Amino acid sequence: MAIFLALYFKNVLLSLLSGIILGILLLHDFSPFGSLEAFITLFASLLSQGWILFTLGFAILVGSIMALIEKSGGIEGFVTIVQHEKSFINSPRSSLMLSYVVGIVIFVESTITSLVAGAIGKPLCDKHGISREKLAFVCDSTAAPVSALIILNGWGALLLGLIATQISLGQISGNSMDILIDSILYNFYAMSALLVTFLAIWFNIDLGEMKRAKPALIQSHRISVKQASMFLMLLPIVLMVVLVFVFLYITGDGDILQGSGSSSIFYTMLFTWLFMLVYYVGTKNMSFKEWSVTSVQGAIKLIPIAAILLFAFALAQITVELKTGLYLASLAQGVIRIEFLAVVIFLLSSLIAFSTGTSWGTFSIMIPVAVPMAVGMDANIALCIGAAISGGVLGDHCSPISDTTIVAAMASECGLVEHVRTQLPYVLISAFISMILFFVFSIF
Repeated sequence: MAIFLALYFKNVLLSLLSGIILGILLLHDFSPFGSLEAFITLFASLLSQGWILFTLGFAILVGSIMALIEKSGGIEGFVTIVQHEKSFINSPRSSLMLSYVVGIVIFVESTITSLVAGAIGKPLCDKHGISREKLAFVCDSTAAPVSALIILNGWGALLLGLIATQISLGQISGNSMDILIDSILYNFYAMSALLVTFLAIWFNIDLGEMKRAKPALIQSHRISVKQASMFLMLLPIVLMVVLVFVFLYITGDGDILQGSGSSSIFYTMLFTWLFMLVYYVGTKNMSFKEWSVTSVQGAIKLIPIAAILLFAFALAQITVELKTGLYLASLAQGVIRIEFLAVVIFLLSSLIAFSTGTSWGTFSIMIPVAVPMAVGMDANIALCIGAAISGGVLGDHCSPISDTTIVAAMASECGLVEHVRTQLPYVLISAFISMILFFVFSIF
């Protein structure tokens, strides 16, 4: 219901709220008083969880940081360097390709990937007549897919833990890291998505709704008229990337793979924001009053995004209580042939991730389901785990209630529903390629 209403009416908050209310009514036999109490309890519970508060705080701080970078003139300084003095960003293709490369290089966390790629890509895409929807597609397609392929991050920690659990339960034997690495080699959707995105950029392929997406109007007031150094943009971004690793190391007690992603990102944004106070005011780029006013204006701009994230978390919690994922997974057991096992696991994971908006939740549901199924049918275990990971990335990539989808639209400053609709054809092509590969590798 939430997804249908979001795509049809283009009002994401109202759509999510409708889905939450319907889910609570189903859980409480449509009792009005019981449902109202459950509704209040749900949001009280969510707002008492540290990781959710960190994520909401991160969303607000992102607004401040992006507004400050824009106000400083650092983006315009960067654009001037790469377009005129260096002259290697001089076409629509090279503008999008820069965001694509940035998205691959910054693999530490999917939201950071989208934010940096979006910040760098927006002015270049505006100057070369590229729609914000296409930029959002590039940002989104190099966020979750890259994070799920280069596993030196929270994604790797979660997957490693899920596989280690299956080993401890005696379902499989071996080294969890070796099994994870083998499984990543079968993450066909992440690979296909990156390939399809590259081809769409290189050959300027616009499919479906993307053909009708229009470039953003360049607003003269957006660009600072003062002479600004590109380091006003680059230093905060570099600090952002470095600090994520630092805080993952700190929160993981010396082990980056055990660090807390949500708290690490929040502290990264907080320290970057404070660094910008010292840097911008100290270099007289702006006064303390300008810094304060710009920070508040940027934060206010992103309050609706924080609300969407909170509602998306609430809907995900409802789907867990309804046991949506477990029900869908149970439908496949015992009724499929071995050559279709990986394909079915991939499709089920995709459906669960799309319906719940969470790839991590999908991994947690499907890997414990996929491993026993693979063992029982004497199938390739790494291939089936790879199918569960691929499906989780696919559903997360295109779901309108996924945090990575929301952040990609936010980073590119385009509408969430428009972003989902315009990138869907590319997602479906990548999904079809993945299905063929899973079927082929299941046979051979």
